[in-house]
Amino acid sequence: MAVSDGVNPLYTPGAKVTMKVSAAVTAGQLVEVSGSGTIGPAAANSRKVVGVALQTGSAANDLIAVQLLGYIFKLKAAGAITAGDEVSAGAAGTVATQAAAAGATAADINNARSVIGVALENIADTVTGPILVGRA
Repeated sequence: MAVSDGVNPLYTPGAKVTMKVSAAVTAGQLVEVSGSGTIGPAAANSRKVVGVALQTGSAANDLIAVQLLGYIFKLKAAGAITAGDEVSAGAAGTVATQAAAAGATAADINNARSVIGVALENIADTVTGPILVGRA
């Protein structure tokens, strides 16, 4: 049996990364995915939170330091994924968008438990893209 290649995280938990803001962000705010490759202040009860702003960005497109809540991996999409979508395991080890719950059925609860991360950019079907995995 031969082992080849491997996968390494793009960033590890606790990593500080530079991200582009879509709107003003103040140091110390929780930030969420606001668009493909951008972040903004987190909304109440957001499911798209990726970290904490370490710097203030006063205008759109400012680059600021963000403390991440988990690992970032480039993973292959099963179906198109929109930035900010929660994802779960798709077929054959891929990731797929996890649809929002429609009610409080057992299936909705189990689907919510299967979420493994959030997409940081728009990702086309069968293409790899950055997913924050293991967020709190």
